[in-house]
Amino acid sequence: MKVLVAVKRVVDYNVKVRAKADGSDVDLNNVKMSINPFCEIAVEEAVRLKEAGTATEVVAVSVGDKSCQEQIRTALALGADRGIQVETEGSVEPLEIAKLLKGIVERESPDLVILGKQSIDGDNNQTGQMLGALAGMPQGTFASEVKIEDGKLNVTREVDGGLQTVSLNMPAIVTTDLRLNEPRYASLPNIMKAKKKPLDVVSPADLGVDLASHLTLLKVEPPPERSAGIKVESVDELIDKLKNEAKVI
Repeated sequence: MKVLVAVKRVVDYNVKVRAKADGSDVDLNNVKMSINPFCEIAVEEAVRLKEAGTATEVVAVSVGDKSCQEQIRTALALGADRGIQVETEGSVEPLEIAKLLKGIVERESPDLVILGKQSIDGDNNQTGQMLGALAGMPQGTFASEVKIEDGKLNVTREVDGGLQTVSLNMPAIVTTDLRLNEPRYASLPNIMKAKKKPLDVVSPADLGVDLASHLTLLKVEPPPERSAGIKVESVDELIDKLKNEAKVI
């Protein structure tokens, strides 16, 4: 069974994101970049399937310029077998990424596609669902548990009311939630081995995709700073302020 995992290059979650002075975009100068945390969970799940003998090959794919090869190599160090970079310039919208991934799916014919449910930069939670619609594949989103039994993919999903389990025919798509697993750290020997693993570079034209922008970025600005809180002397004063100043009761 072949598993395809999509990874995205994002600002590391420990970094405080800053806007450019002119508000045109996020300032990425000298900023640490990493694999999107949800994508890291997706890689871990694919590697665990391989270690369990369920999967035979794990392929990591990323969309972006040459710098995203760093994140592909990280996925290879975590246990993926080979990587694919779809080379693009600038920001690529979720719909276009889904179209590019559909092209990769058609080329690779994976039995399972695993993606993070969303990225921590755009926070859109769209690509997995769009890929499912474009490729005509069943999907289990917000997965907290994945099991393959009797040729079926059973996905436990985190939904508003609790947990929901769906049984999918493969090939299928899974998008990962936080509670699916805890990603491992890449060891130094595996980091060195990852440098020798194959990494192919393809263009959107190779996949038959013509990239077009449908969104316009108007402005990026930090959220307003919160004002300092106050201390009250009594419960009566607290209720008075909540009622007459905050007007929440």
